[in-house]
Amino acid sequence: MTSLQDHFSEAAVPVSFSGMAGLYAPVRDGVDAAVLFVSPWALEDMCVRKFWRVMSERLTKHGIASLRFDLPGTGDSLDPDFSEGGIALWENAVVEATQTLRRLSGVSRIFLVGQGLGAMLAMQVAARVEGLAGIAALAPVTSGRFFLRELSAMSRMVDDSLGLSSDYREHQGVSIAGFVLPDEIASGLRGVDLMKMPLAPACPVLIGERASRTSDSEFFAFLAALGTDVERFPFDGYDALTANPAVSVVPEAFAHAVADWVAGHAPKECGAVVNSPLPKAPSLDGGHFIETAVRFGDRSPLYGVLTRPACEPKGATVLFLSTAYDRHAGWGRATATMARDMARQGIVSLRFDNANVADSPPAPGAPDQVLYTDGPQRDLSSALDFLKAQGAGPIVVAGRCSGAYVAFQGAVEDGRVAGAAIANPPLFHWNPDNDVDARLRSTPRALGDYGQRLLQMSTVSRLLKGEIDLIGAFLNISRATCRRLFAPVGFFIRHYTQEGRAVHAAFHAIAERKAPLSLFYSETDPGLDHFASYFGADGKRLGEYGMATFKTVANADHNLTPACARDAFRDEVQALALRF
Repeated sequence: MTSLQDHFSEAAVPVSFSGMAGLYAPVRDGVDAAVLFVSPWALEDMCVRKFWRVMSERLTKHGIASLRFDLPGTGDSLDPDFSEGGIALWENAVVEATQTLRRLSGVSRIFLVGQGLGAMLAMQVAARVEGLAGIAALAPVTSGRFFLRELSAMSRMVDDSLGLSSDYREHQGVSIAGFVLPDEIASGLRGVDLMKMPLAPACPVLIGERASRTSDSEFFAFLAALGTDVERFPFDGYDALTANPAVSVVPEAFAHAVADWVAGHAPKECGAVVNSPLPKAPSLDGGHFIETAVRFGDRSPLYGVLTRPACEPKGATVLFLSTAYDRHAGWGRATATMARDMARQGIVSLRFDNANVADSPPAPGAPDQVLYTDGPQRDLSSALDFLKAQGAGPIVVAGRCSGAYVAFQGAVEDGRVAGAAIANPPLFHWNPDNDVDARLRSTPRALGDYGQRLLQMSTVSRLLKGEIDLIGAFLNISRATCRRLFAPVGFFIRHYTQEGRAVHAAFHAIAERKAPLSLFYSETDPGLDHFASYFGADGKRLGEYGMATFKTVANADHNLTPACARDAFRDEVQALALRF
């Protein structure tokens, strides 16, 4: 049986270089080759975090070290001045990452594995990478101009699905789901077309080919015509991987196939790879904050980032809990931004990935579906242990959606939680007989949301095109209507149901501890109906539970995508922390 110490020794090690955050997976005895992962951008980047980890673990079994990192201005990396270099800033970052990987691993041969926009960057810098052994371009972006047009169309679809009104959508520049592409990067991308490369890469190339995209097969043919040693694998499972971070499915067979392709083209000689000493606590200095990547846990090596203010710390430490399978940087990078903003006020915070989420490996024996199991609660306990060991005083927890549920339960069960700020919790009590996957696939909307959507021309257009599930919408409207009609009766009945007794007992437990509880909702969030069924639409009955407060924000979706909604929740969390 593998021990916890073995799990930590096998986990990738946090590193930092030139303002960028990364995870390096070393090997003890390996071949003279290492892999640099070049990530895509925005939602696709969130979806590939676990995919990269699975592939990295397979490479380690082949004796091949690897490095995955965040491009400048993404994830946990610092925000640079994009006016100085534009797209060249990201290209230079990839080249610098290869040099860092070579220094850490001691190898002379480097492979680049990139997906989407990351594949384009890998192809762009191929001639600048010393000792380049091969490139795996998975679902590659071949035309920057087409990519930006497609991203614009996808952004509108995402906004439609989130129910955002036109006034609260991002209309300037290029953006999707709260992620904003710097204008300088977008401008540089418009001039990139891989189908016009004059020279073939001087190394073997693998194309991860999507059946639905002719551009992938055309790029394969283009490289073959240039005389490139090129192969292609069908990228089975691409759509399931990138559709939505909450329900993303890692195509493990494809991940292993790519890793095996790399191993097949790597030098066959094995030997003792000379790894450079790694810093014990790699940190990034953002001026008003210092961030340190950490590993902790009692079941699995959880990966997180501790943000400390450059000024004197004050208030409570904030523990951010991730939503579903979103990486710890958050939807639209909101959590990383909140942590850094609050550091200006002297607030310390920790954000991390739960076990089997993004960059944290699974806990031994845990189920594949970790949401609404005891796993996230145990990870919360480990994070509290870690913070207390760092000398933290009062700790408040903050989270959205499923992260809000974990934060709420933590406030109920763990006396070390001094307070909680929770946004759009879908419920307060989980029935273990419920199907988590089914709930993730078909989360119902609040009744008011349907009324607003019917007034939007985009909804009418989708209705006429047959793109809306009328039966599903009708059933959800019927359920929401029934909940609202029978709400007065429900106030009395729910006290005597198993769920009702559990919910009221939980609120009473928090009140008895005098722990402040801030409930924060979008005005049309589906969880608001659940809240209203216990405390009324105005939250008046919440007054029975001590220091609990209720607030709503208009024109925001469940994910708090608009900047104004994220700022409002940040202010709520910050105010709670500064009460201590």
